[in-house]
Amino acid sequence: MLDIFRGLKNLIKVSHVHIDSTIFRLHYTFTVMCLLAFSLIVTTRQYVGNPIDCVHTKDIPEDVLNTYCWIHSTYTIPSAFWKRIGIDVAHPGIDKTVDPEERRYVKYYQWVCFCLFFQAILFYIPRWLWKNWEAGKIQALMMDLDLGIISEVEKRQKKKLLLDYLYSNLKNHNFWAYRYFFCELLALINVIGQLLLLDRFLDGTFLTFGIEVISFALRDNEDRVDPLIYVFPRMTKCTFHKFGTSGTIETHDALCILPINIFNEKIYIFLWFWLLALGCLTALVNIFRLLIIVSPRVRAYLLYLRFRLIKQECINLIIRKTQLGDWFLLYMLGQNIDSMVFKEIIHELARKLGYQSKDLIEF
Repeated sequence: MLDIFRGLKNLIKVSHVHIDSTIFRLHYTFTVMCLLAFSLIVTTRQYVGNPIDCVHTKDIPEDVLNTYCWIHSTYTIPSAFWKRIGIDVAHPGIDKTVDPEERRYVKYYQWVCFCLFFQAILFYIPRWLWKNWEAGKIQALMMDLDLGIISEVEKRQKKKLLLDYLYSNLKNHNFWAYRYFFCELLALINVIGQLLLLDRFLDGTFLTFGIEVISFALRDNEDRVDPLIYVFPRMTKCTFHKFGTSGTIETHDALCILPINIFNEKIYIFLWFWLLALGCLTALVNIFRLLIIVSPRVRAYLLYLRFRLIKQECINLIIRKTQLGDWFLLYMLGQNIDSMVFKEIIHELARKLGYQSKDLIEF
């Protein structure tokens, strides 16, 4: 089991070449690894362990009853969650019922492992799209200029090659940059869609799940129903029909324990808080990207903050003479190559664009 989790670490490796933002990386690294780990845990418990145990009679073999109740789902009685335990009902949500309409069937547990795996795939799709669209451009343009140990002759040649590319391809990177912004927007849509998907998957209980868990901890003991037990019941009922010795249909009500829900409730309360936080951060990033698109001043200010070694006059000139895609490419390059090398490249690019200063060193 531990070897499987170690394999997850090797499955999703973060490259030393940064081609996206930190928040965007959270989608396809930490989130995907968590979802895959949760899927493995539930799968192991579900198909290797014993996910359900039902109280059986001599008339029904234990394996038959457990398998039947697992396949055909179990149920609880919502009104029984408010009754007194040990006095009115035996367990929370367990009561005698005649009307089938009163039953709330618990069907999701068979599909949890598949749903978590499907979520992991959805979280990786924006990364997959951007990796294919980016096509190794940043790594190709770096040319090992991120390494501290490199000969001056080789460094000068590579800086000249990079500068020539930047100058000759100005205003040709807008479509490239917009595809990355689209991937960030797709990541936001994915988070919102997954919140709605999980709410549908858990019968409309997921969107308010975390709020109810928090409010549950603040209520009095006499006036509260544990939302973890309500959404993920540990004790349920199962109705089994069989023919008796005389050929008449016999009905057997069985109590079933769902130990797998101990794992499910922890998984989904974590996912509620994580998806909410990730969604808020991703929404802020998309708002920030919109400001970058519409405001050259914001783009210049980001370069001031990120690359303090570069003269502000050079940055201002480059922002005026270039477009959004050029800014995005320069920003990504600045995050990956040596800061002194990047400063020299930006200063020389500004000179080529018309900046005049005796302080700038040619190469």
